[in-house]
Amino acid sequence: MNNPSTGAGTAPTELGTKKIGTLLRMYAVPGIIAQTAASLYNMVDSIYIGHIPGVGAAAISGLAVTFPLMNLSIALGTLVGVGGMTMISILLGQKNYDSARQVLSNVLTLNVVIGALFTAIVLPFLDPILRFFGASDAILPFARDYMFIIVLGNVFSHLLHGFNGVIRCSGHPRTAMGLTLFTVISNAILDPVFIFGLGMGIRGAALATILCQILALIYTLRFLADKNRFLHFPRPLFQFNWRIARQSLAIGVGPFLMNTAACIVAMFINQQLRRYGGDDAIGAYGIINRFTMLFVMICMGFNQGLQPIAGYNYGARQYGRVKEIFILTAKWEMIITIACFLVSELFPEFAIGLFVNLNDPANARLAEIAPRGLRIMNAGFALVGFGIVTSNFFQCLGMVKTSIFLSLSRQLLFLLPLIYTLPLMLGEDGVWISFPISDIISVIVSVIFIVRIFRKFNRLQDGQSSEILGGSIQ
Repeated sequence: MNNPSTGAGTAPTELGTKKIGTLLRMYAVPGIIAQTAASLYNMVDSIYIGHIPGVGAAAISGLAVTFPLMNLSIALGTLVGVGGMTMISILLGQKNYDSARQVLSNVLTLNVVIGALFTAIVLPFLDPILRFFGASDAILPFARDYMFIIVLGNVFSHLLHGFNGVIRCSGHPRTAMGLTLFTVISNAILDPVFIFGLGMGIRGAALATILCQILALIYTLRFLADKNRFLHFPRPLFQFNWRIARQSLAIGVGPFLMNTAACIVAMFINQQLRRYGGDDAIGAYGIINRFTMLFVMICMGFNQGLQPIAGYNYGARQYGRVKEIFILTAKWEMIITIACFLVSELFPEFAIGLFVNLNDPANARLAEIAPRGLRIMNAGFALVGFGIVTSNFFQCLGMVKTSIFLSLSRQLLFLLPLIYTLPLMLGEDGVWISFPISDIISVIVSVIFIVRIFRKFNRLQDGQSSEILGGSIQ
């Protein structure tokens, strides 16, 4: 039987003693692999769909229109999953296994209920929802064909992602990573079979996605049903506790708001691009977003490594080590975003060509828009790594309000107003230019917050409580 102390509830003392660089490698590499695999999982559909002969551009535009609805589904999943995962980590650390199993059952029940409600509400109104998100008559059939199957399988998606986090926090990060890799590899194999071999087109991509998730979920359920493990499903299987639900949803509200904001922003972006650039501009944004997210997810992997190290040392009042892990993580994340910036500026045709055949006459307009959009949209991306690590850093220290503000400010305070004002003067280019401007402003704000908290750290000796500053360090 595995040692329960491997859960996140009881951090090993090595977090406060080992070299920071060694710790970051130990804790970040599994996260980077898992996050990169998750990003590739999302990219696979786009790559195959974009290469469907004759309809690649229209199909990729239809896929791009589905992003807001998919973000909303993810937001509902994180509302349950993040809170449940956090509570289970704490309870396992306390060796309170019975309560941890109750939370696990609650996660199962909430995911099934919320996932089923989402499907029941969305399916009857799928066409008007997709039109609201920016679908035109030309691309609506592609968006509908893809999302109809994805929404039907929504419960399976919620359960898989929620339980994957539970498995990871219960001391089995390699199992969680292996399940993610399985879905990526199996999806890459099944996609061409369904899309081209069976002639199902974009519907084949959606079906392959859901089938891969179901297969991974079957193994996940068997894993969590094993009574020889300290964390397994209790009897009765479906339990619901209002107290657990309230606590779980309260913890998950932060990620929920961030994903909901992403849904809102993606909707407005699609609407503006359709107004000023047409369907091909929406498709271009979809490709650019998929490409850029690969680098963002690598940064999120580094963030997963940062979290336990920064949190442990802050709790141990070792402020010098807290600053050291932030600086090291920020350096690596900026290297990643600088790499994305260089590829975007120097090799945009190569990046876009991964997703769509630029030599297909049907993609001529997309081939013209997408490389230019990539160059402009990611012009400020070299700095974004600093912003990504900063918002996560404050979350690690328990400063949730600051973390949420930094995460949401880029999208809601800076990006949205620019998306609506700049196109009035610059047309379609105004939408693309909004991104680097909001990136630069948000990084400046992040620098201000980091300088402030580092100054507070500098006034403290290791071992001193932050309360000597007149309250919490926040």
